[in-house]
Amino acid sequence: MNKELFLHIVHRLSTEVEYFQPGVDATGRSSLTPLQKCTATIRQLAYGGGSDTVDEYVRIGETTARRCLHNFAAGIIDLFGGEYLRRPTPEDLQRLLSSGEQRGFPGMIGSIDCMHWEWKNCPTAWKGMYSRGSGKPTIVLEAVASYDLWIWHAFFGAPGTMNDLNILDRSPVFDDIINGIAPQVNFYVNGTPYHYAYYLTDGIYPKWATFIQSIRLPQNQKHSLFAQTQEAVRKDVERAFGVLQARFAVVRNPSNIWDKEKIGNIMRACIILHNMIVEDERASRTNYNVDEFEEDVQTFSVNMPSTVGSTLERRTSVRNRQVHQHLKNDLIENIWTKFGNP
Repeated sequence: MNKELFLHIVHRLSTEVEYFQPGVDATGRSSLTPLQKCTATIRQLAYGGGSDTVDEYVRIGETTARRCLHNFAAGIIDLFGGEYLRRPTPEDLQRLLSSGEQRGFPGMIGSIDCMHWEWKNCPTAWKGMYSRGSGKPTIVLEAVASYDLWIWHAFFGAPGTMNDLNILDRSPVFDDIINGIAPQVNFYVNGTPYHYAYYLTDGIYPKWATFIQSIRLPQNQKHSLFAQTQEAVRKDVERAFGVLQARFAVVRNPSNIWDKEKIGNIMRACIILHNMIVEDERASRTNYNVDEFEEDVQTFSVNMPSTVGSTLERRTSVRNRQVHQHLKNDLIENIWTKFGNP
């Protein structure tokens, strides 16, 4: 994390969260500074150690360090969650669709997958519900990530016994589309118009109009090229999981916390911090005008939300298998035309 970004977080917390504001104790001595509290928390998140690992470095006791961690997570969610865990805006969708078109997938806005976080101190009565093949209880994170590793959707808290399909049934990933409050996306693939953006997935996800899977056993060169390209682009979400765990070892190591709600707050805070780092790094390395490199002809458009049609009709359109098959066939032809051998 950049020093300026860290100091910005410390400043916001110290001015807007009461726990991090400086004060004095009963004897008139100054209490712990906001910088001490935030440093102790960041070290716990980054290195994954216990609350007693920062006592000598920042002179904070175990109980106080643990309290700093939970207040820091709640403060980050409250102050930055609305901006860094937002759904894509029309401007965001324009950028995502432009990137997807350059990579051979017009209408693609990211890839979706699930990640398990081991829960070491899971209550004994819940272990059967949270444990699967490995025998260790886990909590599942469903996430959508784009090419720049920004995480656009995070649904955390499902028991580890659930597979991706069960979690998808609980997930709010398509709620905005079904309720008619998401921006409308229109794009063309191989000359055919489509009206729902889609995610790249692995083979377990259903054949909906909003999901595109690879081809398991390709039988010709077109199918092989499509499978190779789809599997390469779909790795965005896998890379995002890897970077998230590399930056915050607390997510990679088994969780020692008993309270599931506090575990969820830590996961969301880490995702928000991850997106803040992604934005900071993107701003520091983008020194040119991106518009100069974009093609003049665009095959997509993003419009304002429309409430035309009922909720049931929109839900049926999202799950349309025929549209899925037509879109997949058009994408196969588009990728062959764009990347195939002449």
